[in-house]
Order: sequence, then structure tokens, then C-alpha cells
Amino acid sequence: MPTEFEQARMKIHPKAIRARRNRRLLLVALAVVASALSYAVYWWIHGRFWVVTDNAFVAGNLIPVEADTTGIVTQVLVEETQFVNKGDLLVQLDEHRAYAALGQSEGDLGRTVRSIGALFATRQQLCRKRDARSALLARVRHDVIRFRQAYPSGSVSEQVLQNAEDQMTALGAELREVGAELQAIEARVGGTSRTEHPEIEAAKHRFIEAYLDFVRQRIRAPVSGYVAKRKVQVGDRVHPGDLLLMVVPLDHLWVEANLRETELRKVRPGQSAEVIVDLYGRRRLYHGTVEGLVPGTGSVFALLPPDNATGNFIHIVQRVPVRIALRKDEILKRPIRPGLSTVTSIHIGEPGRPVNTSLVEAVTQEYATDIFAEELTEAESRAQSIIADNQIPSHDSLDETCTVPAPLATERLDPKRLGRTTPNGDGKLQTSAPEGQRIPPMPSPEKTVDRLGISTRHHRSKMGGGNFEGSFIQPG
Repeated sequence: MPTEFEQARMKIHPKAIRARRNRRLLLVALAVVASALSYAVYWWIHGRFWVVTDNAFVAGNLIPVEADTTGIVTQVLVEETQFVNKGDLLVQLDEHRAYAALGQSEGDLGRTVRSIGALFATRQQLCRKRDARSALLARVRHDVIRFRQAYPSGSVSEQVLQNAEDQMTALGAELREVGAELQAIEARVGGTSRTEHPEIEAAKHRFIEAYLDFVRQRIRAPVSGYVAKRKVQVGDRVHPGDLLLMVVPLDHLWVEANLRETELRKVRPGQSAEVIVDLYGRRRLYHGTVEGLVPGTGSVFALLPPDNATGNFIHIVQRVPVRIALRKDEILKRPIRPGLSTVTSIHIGEPGRPVNTSLVEAVTQEYATDIFAEELTEAESRAQSIIADNQIPSHDSLDETCTVPAPLATERLDPKRLGRTTPNGDGKLQTSAPEGQRIPPMPSPEKTVDRLGISTRHHRSKMGGGNFEGSFIQPG
């Protein structure tokens, strides 16, 4: 038996049911149309001027702290999440080996300074020796000239003249030898000073390198920020380039929004942006500015970029990172961290700047550090102090140059100027006159016989305005 409800339903006309259904469908259609119209109005008034993406993340500078020298970790003074100021000591390495190397380089620098000082002293000694040889050679040369002029008259014996000429030749050879030695020394110290010699400069910079290795056994924070990713442990032996920890400044952050290439047509630097960070939800809104577009899609900067020429090409809409700066006051008021997810909207209705313009400025504290600025100055100061302590004071006015006249140092014995003494056919010496001079003729001897029966010959000659008389015994 049908129920009363079923009986009442059987009495309803099918047309009434159809009309009721049509009314409901009309209401649904009206609601859909109203929604579409509302969205169209919203899009026309607001949405078409914005590009929205949820493929956007907070980014920041992650400053690595690495070892610059080799050493064993003896102390770790910070831990993750701890805030450190620029210049704070983070890690201490064992300093013993670095101290020993520093002392050795200091000794090498002092020894080099003294060695160069000895070279300059040797040069002074050779200069004095050259002065003495030049003066002695000048004296002997004058004697040879006088002896050769006096020899034809018989006032100077053959042996005296030969000895003087031999001495003049020996002194010339000694002078050339001293000149060669001086030239060898000059090749090492010429054009330099006792404090600026190349060997001293090399030793000084080796000392500076050892000093930097010593002071950098203490690893300090390059910038202010929060410690993260601490890997170093006490007892670790670290080498240059080993990552110890990271410092993250949280006062300068930005958003990297990865937009589809089809959405970039109207995106320009300088346009405003609104950022919703999932950490705070839609209740907190961050304001930003587009600073620039990365010059390439993410795929070209990948570790293994795709090679579409291999035949495995699939058309995929590429994404381009867009950098959006955040306001510092909002970051400090509501702290955020690099890596947080965001929903970012860019107001493309604003004109902005040309697409290749960049508004990024590297002016914040994590783009430069001065914690190493004083190290080189201190190293230079200590090196100059070592050089001054090992410098041998010189009281000689000829410390830098030798002032010996060049002709005395380089003049050769010219027979045209000095004349020449050569043996004749009888085995006796025959003297030629110097160029431009004339040897006076030998006077004729006067033969006399004294009362003892000894025959002598007398020679008279005038030399230098005076009279010279000599007697030679002649066998009877």
C-alpha cells in the first residue's frame, strides 16, 4: 500500500515538477552569471592590473664563514640562532705553529736586512779601494813620464824606468780588477737603498704573509647577523676554504617571485608589490618594489641545464625570477626568515622603468666588511720596525753612489800619451817621445882622464830649467 506522501506525489502534475526544476536551474544559472559578472567587473577594475603568483619565496644573503689558514680548532664561541656583531670572535685555532712560522720569517727579514747592509758596506770599501788605486796609478804615471824624459840624458837608469813602467802596468790591472768587483756589487745594489732592496721587499712580504696567517688563527664574524649551519667542532683540523658556519643578516631580505614567461609582458622594475607571507597569513601584508628581472630563466642556471637538441623536447612554460625588495621597517616589526613561502602580487598597471633597468644597490652591511682592514697596516708597521732595528747606520757620504771621477777608473795606458820604451837592436832601451813632445838629444860626452888614469865621460843636460851633470866611468 502506498503511503500518504506517495499518494500525494502521484497526484502532482508532471508539468509542475518540470516548472519547479526549471526555476531551480534558472537560479543556479543566475548565480553563475552573477559570479561571472562580479569576477569580470573585479578583473576589469582591479585584477587586470595585477600579476599574482604563489611560487615566490623570501630570500636573503647567507654569509659563509670559512677558514683562511690551516689549524686545529681549540674553541668554538658561538652556537646556532645566536646573534653576533661584526668582528666578534667565532672560532679559535691553535696558534703555536703559526707563531713559530712568524718568528722564523721575522728572523729571515732581519738577516736579509743585515746581508744587504753588508753589500752596501762592501761597495763603499771597493769605492775607497778604487780611489786609492786611481791616485797611486796617477802618481806612478807621472813618474813614468818624467823618467822617460830624463832617460835619454842619462839622469835615470834603465832599471828605475822599467820598474816604474811595470808598477804602472800592475796598478792598471788592479784598478780594472777593482772596477769589475765594483760592477758586480753595483749589479746587486745599484738603483736601490738599504731599506728598499728587492731582497728586503721579498723578505718583508714573506713576514707579512706569516703575520696574516698568525692573526687569522682567530676567526671573526664578517658581518652582524644570526649564526646558522654550524659545522665546526673542537678538534677539527681545518684548511683554507673549509666552511665553518654561516651568518644570516635578517634586516635585509627580499622576495624572489618566479613568474611564468607569459606573465612578464608588463612587469617592469619600479612597480609596487604586495606580499603575503604564509607565516602570518593574510592578516599581515608586506609592501615591496620590483627591483629587477633576472637575465635568464631558472632552467639555464640549473646545475644540469636541459639540452633540447637531443630530441627529448617538451614544451613547458618557463619561469623567470623577479626580485622584489621589502621595506626594512616592516621586516623589523614582523621578522621573517629566508625560504618562507609567500603569495606575491605585482601591480603591472604602474608604468615602472625600462625592463633592463635594475634598482638593486649593494649598500647594506653584508656587501662589505672591514674586519681585515687593520691587519695589513699592523703587519707593515711591524716589518718596518724590524728593518729599522737591523739597519746598520752609515756615516759615509758615499753611501749611495761612488764619486770617483770616471776617467781615473776607466782610463787605459795610452802609449801615445806616455811614450814607449822598447829595446833596440843592441839590446838597450830605446824611448819614443810622447805624442806632441820631443825627447831632447843626448849631448856629446867630454872625455877626461883623471890623475889616476881613469877615463870618464861627462854629460850635461838641462831639465826643467836647471842643469844636470852626470859622470860615467869608462874603462881605459
